[in-house]
Amino acid sequence: MVTTDLTIQFIIRLAVAGLLGALIGLDREYRAKEAGTRTHFLVSLGSALIIIVSQWGFGDVVGHPGIGLDPSRVAAQVVSGIGFIGAGTIMMQKQFVRGLTTAAGLWATAGIGLAIGGGLYTVGIAATLLTLIGLEALRYLLRNFRSKCSIVKFVTRDRSNLIRITNELNSNGFSILTYAVNSDCAGECERLRVTMNIREKLHNDENQLTIFMQQFEGIEIEKIE
Repeated sequence: MVTTDLTIQFIIRLAVAGLLGALIGLDREYRAKEAGTRTHFLVSLGSALIIIVSQWGFGDVVGHPGIGLDPSRVAAQVVSGIGFIGAGTIMMQKQFVRGLTTAAGLWATAGIGLAIGGGLYTVGIAATLLTLIGLEALRYLLRNFRSKCSIVKFVTRDRSNLIRITNELNSNGFSILTYAVNSDCAGECERLRVTMNIREKLHNDENQLTIFMQQFEGIEIEKIE
């Protein structure tokens, strides 16, 4: 039978688990990710509740012959089951995979909820701090090493624009990997269709290439992906 003191402890565990999950969710929501504060709060709270129920919710069957309780089996189901929620945050956008970090964060949040629900406050709080460090501190430490390749297609009527754009890209940290130019002649009006494969370093603004290309006059941007 669960006593009043135990019930108060359980409520505290649920509150702490929800708070720690919400802290991680705030970071994801600040980054405008798919899963935010409420989702992480519920994942952590639900995980804590499930482990508490698995440990204390079946006391009436303890002592019956042939019946054994194994709370770790329920915890294992939480770890695998949270993958379905995480999978819902992963999507494919123009050949780029989005949402992997958010899915991993949800998985870690479920583990934090299990730790707090099991009474491991120090472990749960430490895991929360390490998760936030992984999400934020590592983002800034590794931003100079992160890069992606983009395909830029644009049209211009002035050949001098090609040299100017190429020089500007090279001098602003962009690397041109491939370069193709096709000429469409319509009378005396020549149209140059340019396709560039560009590698760029990712900093805080992931749309920096689009913003950079929009500054050039005399070109018509068809696609950036």
